[in-house]
Amino acid sequence: MDQMALLKRGLLLEYLTLGWNVVGVILVILAAYAARSVALAGFGLDSLIEIFASVVVIWQLRGMHLNRERLALRLIGIAFLVLIIYILAQLLYTFLSGTRPATSVGGIVWTAATFAAMLLLAFGKRMTGQKLQNEVLLTEGRVTLVDAYLAGAVLLGLLLNTLFGWWWADPLASLVIIYYGIREALHALHESQQIGKESSDLPTIPG
Repeated sequence: MDQMALLKRGLLLEYLTLGWNVVGVILVILAAYAARSVALAGFGLDSLIEIFASVVVIWQLRGMHLNRERLALRLIGIAFLVLIIYILAQLLYTFLSGTRPATSVGGIVWTAATFAAMLLLAFGKRMTGQKLQNEVLLTEGRVTLVDAYLAGAVLLGLLLNTLFGWWWADPLASLVIIYYGIREALHALHESQQIGKESSDLPTIPG
């Protein structure tokens, strides 16, 4: 497959991810508000991060060069850090206030569907990113994989709360987001620094 075909496939995967998350963030935030669920609220914010990351990758793929790749990775890393700060604050508030999440059937259905969809999209991005040798697409593919893991963790927390009344399983599920968020933020920021070093090592053309 030639470079142009790979670029088109990469863009298609990002558009599919973007469309799914635009719909999902509305449904999840509404479900989180109704059920007072920290895990669903964190998942909704993660969907916003995924939307932002998809927009960044689309911007980078439409003009592939070194400067865009470095900035794109840095923006994705910063977005993850914002996500971590929010979830930690929400987690502390939930435990200190004693808020008990209610059952959310809609949240269970959507997170189950998202788990399957994000796994497929993450696989497609990894394969396409490797062939393109595009670190931004590969990094965003890991963001999508994190979204899948997160959906699975939130789904488990919602099910435990619904079936057994284990309310603490809901906020604790958000800890999975924090773990993967820190890991991917550090990876994205590290890669942006590496690209910066590579660009500084390139020979300059005398004027």
